[in-house]
Amino acid sequence: MSSRDIDDSSENVLSEWPKEDGPEADATDDEVLETTDDDGAPAWGTSRASASPERSDSDVVAIAELEPALEPEPDEMPFEPETPGDDGAPIHIELSHEHAAGDLHIPDGYAVLEGEAEGGRRAVGIVVSRFNGMVTTQLLDRALEELEAAGVRQETITIMVVPGAFELPLAATALAKTRRFACIVALGCIIRGDTPHFDYVASEAASGLQLAALETGVPVSFGVLTLDRVEQAEPRIEKGAEAVRSALEMADLFSQLRAAASR
Repeated sequence: MSSRDIDDSSENVLSEWPKEDGPEADATDDEVLETTDDDGAPAWGTSRASASPERSDSDVVAIAELEPALEPEPDEMPFEPETPGDDGAPIHIELSHEHAAGDLHIPDGYAVLEGEAEGGRRAVGIVVSRFNGMVTTQLLDRALEELEAAGVRQETITIMVVPGAFELPLAATALAKTRRFACIVALGCIIRGDTPHFDYVASEAASGLQLAALETGVPVSFGVLTLDRVEQAEPRIEKGAEAVRSALEMADLFSQLRAAASR
């Protein structure tokens, strides 16, 4: 393979390069000069215009005074960072507005079926996860208190314990298929971590509990807390009681529906 000749039309013509033995041409700001000895000439890779005479100590001090500081002094900070909880007081966590205020209004003249959260002689099944037990214990306590307040007798309540929230749907389905319970209350707690594990468990727990109700026709309420951090659990423990009221209301509603259909 023959080498390619470089002719005069090439952009890299050697004849255009400055020669050492030739007269020194006038250099512009963009031209690059060759390295010389330590005689004050600019080094290779620097332009003649960029080479400047040595500065005196007074010039260096004057330039340093003009340069702005990279970081502001502590007393010049525009604001002082706040560190909540420095005084030892507990941090107050406000609940977000998760619903709009007001009651449902139905026009007159329509047949309306609406359940009430009353226990009566109904049997209730509770599925509760053992994982995050400090939170699920409080959810269970509030649920049992609400069942007692609604008139549900202790002997008609069955509690099934499962390892975690992921197992709640299967346990709820098993209880519902026995046809011994008017409704099922599912209680659990999932706390977000550093991996997507939270998203999978929370999604499957919610869809699985809904599927359990759809497949069996037995009301299954969702009393599972999905938290970003454990501190959010305390103001949401009432969800255990809300899940009981929802389950009892749906059980009463289905009872009225069956009674109306048999007339």
